[in-house]
Amino acid sequence: MIDIGLDIKIQKTNQSRLPEIDFNNIPFGKIYADHMFLAEYKNGQWSDLRIEPFNNLNLSPAISVLHYGQSVFEGLKGFRSPDGKEVLVFRPEENAKRLKASAKRLCMPEVPEEIFMTGLHKLLDLDRSWVPNVKDSALYIRPFQFAADEYIGLKPSETFKFIIFASPVGAYYSEPVKVKVETEYTRAAQGGTGFAKAAGNYAASMYPAKLAAEQGYHQLLWTDGKSHKFIEESGTMNVLFVINDTLVSIPSSDTILPGITRRSVVEIARDWGLKVEERPVEVAEIVSAIKDGSLKEMFGAGTAATITQIALMAYDGVDYELPAVETREFSTKLHAELTGIQRGLVEDTRGWVYRI
Repeated sequence: MIDIGLDIKIQKTNQSRLPEIDFNNIPFGKIYADHMFLAEYKNGQWSDLRIEPFNNLNLSPAISVLHYGQSVFEGLKGFRSPDGKEVLVFRPEENAKRLKASAKRLCMPEVPEEIFMTGLHKLLDLDRSWVPNVKDSALYIRPFQFAADEYIGLKPSETFKFIIFASPVGAYYSEPVKVKVETEYTRAAQGGTGFAKAAGNYAASMYPAKLAAEQGYHQLLWTDGKSHKFIEESGTMNVLFVINDTLVSIPSSDTILPGITRRSVVEIARDWGLKVEERPVEVAEIVSAIKDGSLKEMFGAGTAATITQIALMAYDGVDYELPAVETREFSTKLHAELTGIQRGLVEDTRGWVYRI
């Protein structure tokens, strides 16, 4: 358990916007809770820890992040406990660790886990009424860190800001998705920033994703930048397969984001006694498995999406229909288990849930 005794100044809002919110009609990522946590990095240390009303930032046009993209972020979710007394956050310590790894790759100072967890705890404690109590909804939490030097020379920034804010959300995907295998554009290359949650990774992915959307697909299935033969990840999700009686998961690498949900899926599958393989997966293998019927399930795993069924995979001009969602035993059972743990409906035997 994290020591939450760290001193944080708290300025509460004079008027909550909570009465204005219809929790039965909440779009993803457009509504924000009353407060945000902030910390400043200067002179080699993090200081000025505070919670204040959610508001716009006052930034110089010369601020370094706008010109050179030194920015990393995280995403996690909070849920209301069944008795309504607690906020349940799924594996936040792992997000704190991943933020550190991302920051290091982008030449940024690491946010100590104590600051990450204390800021998160006290912010959610203050804004606990913003956690929805509606089916398939959650409080999406966005920690992020960016360069704050007012300087347009090309060098690592010496000052940074770390902020956490939260947003009540509904389901990210409302239906099984159609994905297109991308063989022209590249999301990440070996030695690059693919494993980090760097803002620029997502900016570079938008144009190819837009082209795919214009063709009727929800997301891209990214392949390796060298040969375009091996599947990596899909937009906002890691991708997993059930081939015959085996769960196949693509392992993390320097080009693939180390997904916390993906790792949780693998751990649950192993606990259930399912055969699990973590290995590279070629597009050709999946096409062959679709054709011979050995591919039983294909789904995405991610914080925003949780478990998202993939209904169709497009490759080389052909749309391959995947097995009907209602026939998918493992991912259906998995979704119930994972969301049950997150929401306090299934016993948390692994210590994954952080309670506030």
